[in-house]
Amino acid sequence: MFDHDDTEGPVTDLRGRRLVRAHLEGAELADALLDRANLRQAQLRHARAPRASFVAARMVRCDLQRATLTDADLSHADLSGANLRDTDLAGARLVGANLFGADLRGADLSGATLVRATLEVATLRGATLCGADLTHARMATADVRDVDADEDTRWPAGVPWPRRHDGLRMSVWR
Repeated sequence: MFDHDDTEGPVTDLRGRRLVRAHLEGAELADALLDRANLRQAQLRHARAPRASFVAARMVRCDLQRATLTDADLSHADLSGANLRDTDLAGARLVGANLFGADLRGADLSGATLVRATLEVATLRGATLCGADLTHARMATADVRDVDADEDTRWPAGVPWPRRHDGLRMSVWR
């Protein structure tokens, strides 16, 4: 996934770095390596990080509003309380990620993999979940009103997924 052509310049390598409360608004982080980085309360609004790797990164209360994280790997990242409003997470990998209490209103999670992710108390209102895989995700009390989902969206077992006649609108699960 991170094969890199040296003619394009070096890959940003911030693995394991302490970037607590860092101001990275609008940063260009395409293909960057931020595995295990501590980005607690960092400001990454409008950052562009397609294909970046944030595996096991600590991103508690991180502000990623309107960031571009298409095809990024956020597996096992701690995004609890993070602001992901209107963030582009299409094709992102969030396997085992902690999104407890995260704000994902209006986020694009098309084709994202959220297997075993924790989405309890998260707000996904108006998010796009078309083709997303939420198998085994923990979604107790997640606000999923007005999500856009389709027949390719994979829901956790026992979750009352939307039916065509419902207009693919859901309500809060309890």
